[in-house]
Amino acid sequence: MTIREIKELLNAEVCCCENPDVDILSACGSDMMSDVLAYVKHQAVLLTGLVNAQVIRTAEMMDMRCIVFVRSKKPTADMLDLACSCGIAVLSTTKRMYEACGILYAGGLKGNGEINE
Repeated sequence: MTIREIKELLNAEVCCCENPDVDILSACGSDMMSDVLAYVKHQAVLLTGLVNAQVIRTAEMMDMRCIVFVRSKKPTADMLDLACSCGIAVLSTTKRMYEACGILYAGGLKGNGEINE
């Protein structure tokens, strides 16, 4: 699935660095960055309601390509600058995390435990 498809499925707003044709292989939904560090791999998109710079740093460490903030959360300008410098697309959706994860799963994006390794 591409970032463009994620944007369309979630009716999301692009906050920075869209990179519309980048392939995303899996998804993770969490507000606990320790869980993301422990369990995520393979160019995942991170769905979260946590809005702080640690989210961007965690995504960078895990080589993620996209972050989607749920529940209409908006990152700060400093967060967007950091994300752009790391090449991470940032989106925001009005959907709640449960709904957003379900929409992406139904659209064909799997959890990282379900992709071919």
